[in-house]
Amino acid sequence: MIETLPVELIGRILGELDLSDLIKTAQLSRRLRLVASDTTINPWRLPILRNLLSEQYEDAFKNLSVYTTVPRHNWVEILSMGKAPYLLFETTLPNLKHSEWEQSFRIRFLPSFQRKAPTESWKAVFLRVLHQTWHRSCTFCTTNESSTKYIVLNRNGSANLLQVSSRNFNPLVVLNDMRRVAQHNMHHLEVRVRLVVQFADVRILALGTLNRPRSPLTVNANAKIFLHPPGIEFDHNSYSRQRYPLPAQMHAEYPFITPGGGDRRWITSEGSEEGGLQWVGGLMVVAQIRGPDVSAYPALDEELIVGPGRQHYASFTWEDLFTIAPWLKDSVTKQIDGPGLGND
Repeated sequence: MIETLPVELIGRILGELDLSDLIKTAQLSRRLRLVASDTTINPWRLPILRNLLSEQYEDAFKNLSVYTTVPRHNWVEILSMGKAPYLLFETTLPNLKHSEWEQSFRIRFLPSFQRKAPTESWKAVFLRVLHQTWHRSCTFCTTNESSTKYIVLNRNGSANLLQVSSRNFNPLVVLNDMRRVAQHNMHHLEVRVRLVVQFADVRILALGTLNRPRSPLTVNANAKIFLHPPGIEFDHNSYSRQRYPLPAQMHAEYPFITPGGGDRRWITSEGSEEGGLQWVGGLMVVAQIRGPDVSAYPALDEELIVGPGRQHYASFTWEDLFTIAPWLKDSVTKQIDGPGLGND
């Protein structure tokens, strides 16, 4: 009889059930209900996590908030990782503390997404930003963000924060214009795109040029440092896993490489990174809004940015850059707001 087992073992067994069976089991007896309600044992976390990482949620997931046996803190994870349209239009949301809504916001969104009025609750901010981001993922509406910001890491160590009209923003066009102006004969070279890190609603892309340069003056050291933190394979004490915002599963170990094939920020072959090529000229860093099934797209070069569902972008700022790549703070020699000295 399961009820005669230690509570920790009961909790472990309950955690192996799917949500519908766990809901039923938790109602069978007073002891099972107490174990299911225990915030420390929390047998709900594993089936909830299995749903969040799956392509399709269980039917029982929709009304999970109505069951008092489900500890409320599970909803921080659900709000942080759940699919936007599901949270907005299908599930029943619970009553949570202001601090839990704030925590959910900080785990889910880039720092620059925080535009909170003094009288606005964190719940209102979370739902407003979630709806705006989802809306922009499936339409070309720019009402809420008329201009889009992006960052260019220059070969001389400086960086520019630039912006263009959201309606006309095409990073490939912007980069090609930038390369055409540069005096390094790069326009004929192929544009390379790397998926840096993916979050619940956006993914960070880096666009630039790889080449075998004739002169070290054209090499962009910060481009390599951004994509491949110095010594990260050997020095785990200088880096810590990203938590705010929380990366998607394919980048769960970020900034460390996440096994599984989706994390391809740097490519090594026979001990040589990027086949012996080096990043030259400016490196453009943008935040692409994740459209439907965007994570299934190929993880390299133009296929990341060309095609349906890959043409929606959000702003990416200094705060965002140093949140996902804090090691760059010491190597970026100058932060320039707008075009100006230092732009490649």
